[in-house]
Amino acid sequence: MNGSYELVIKPRSGWQPIDWREAYLHRELLGFLIWRDIKIRYRQTLLGGVWAVLQPLMAMLIFTFVFNRLAGVRSDGPPYPLFAFAGLAPWVFFSNALTASSNSLVSNQQLVAKIYFPRVFIPIGAVMALLVDLGFSLLLLFVLMIKYHWPLTFHALELPVYIFAALLSASGLGLIFSALNVNFRDIKYAVPFIIQMGLFVTPVIYPVSYLPARLRPLLALNPMTGVVTGFRSALLGTPMDMSVLRLSLVVSVVLFAVGLLIFRRMERRFADII
Repeated sequence: MNGSYELVIKPRSGWQPIDWREAYLHRELLGFLIWRDIKIRYRQTLLGGVWAVLQPLMAMLIFTFVFNRLAGVRSDGPPYPLFAFAGLAPWVFFSNALTASSNSLVSNQQLVAKIYFPRVFIPIGAVMALLVDLGFSLLLLFVLMIKYHWPLTFHALELPVYIFAALLSASGLGLIFSALNVNFRDIKYAVPFIIQMGLFVTPVIYPVSYLPARLRPLLALNPMTGVVTGFRSALLGTPMDMSVLRLSLVVSVVLFAVGLLIFRRMERRFADII
């Protein structure tokens, strides 16, 4: 019959990439998981979508007071509140997505243990559900740009590239940590620490120009460096080091590919351990 195929479930050996045909045939399940996570996130909330912007907004106010007013950190041109919020929007998405995806398999252990489906959908679905929060953050950023009379240029058309890179970075790390979390439950304590340290090695608070040129390639190994600087360049027109951007984008793609391989390598033992 058209649209049907015989599925043989058997253990895999070695390092194998995702079965793209299987993923395509189960694509509706991915949509269901994304929609389920969105509904769970906003169900019975007092402020609804306001929670999506409250975290970056409060962080922007604190960073502006502490780092801009007290410590004298400057931006690359735009007002510091705009500069900070444009960096916080993708960073908050990344940090929340990494936290949600790293715990996704454990929190769905009944589903993982009893039903066969492409389990890679669970951490990826947790990441993609948070794109709604990112959308709310971008809406607030546009409001702030109007408030500060900061123009939006045609470079904003580049924004989907950086959103996709953030999605790849969060998904890649989420796949790795979610797989490790099945075997080592203390991963859930390590992830918040990694996120806290990651904030300081990502140019969210400060511009890349604050670092010496010789150290910038090291900073570019952090995939979120390219995402944050790309967001600011696309929306605020801040200067951007193209070599740093290219390296960060390549790292985000590699990280996603490595995440898929590691996840698939460990996947065959999920139902037995979880």
